[in-house]
Amino acid sequence: MDEALAAKVISEIAAVKRIPVESVTLDSTFEELAMDSLDAMNLLFALEEHLGISIPDEAANSIKDVRSTVAGVERILAEKSEAGS
Repeated sequence: MDEALAAKVISEIAAVKRIPVESVTLDSTFEELAMDSLDAMNLLFALEEHLGISIPDEAANSIKDVRSTVAGVERILAEKSEAGS
């Protein structure tokens, strides 16, 4: 797992929830972080904007925790990189 990407996702989650970055870990679930659907949508929009990616709806619907969010974004970035090569 890309640690820089994980740190970026954690930072974005903390910003969306307006909580300290230290309170978010890779093992945090969205339920533990009290993220509702609006928070999740804001997170996805922020990640798309800052990383220059598009997150498909089916991928967005399947993420429920920090680790799966990082893994999903990592997969999208890899696919984008392969398509650009």
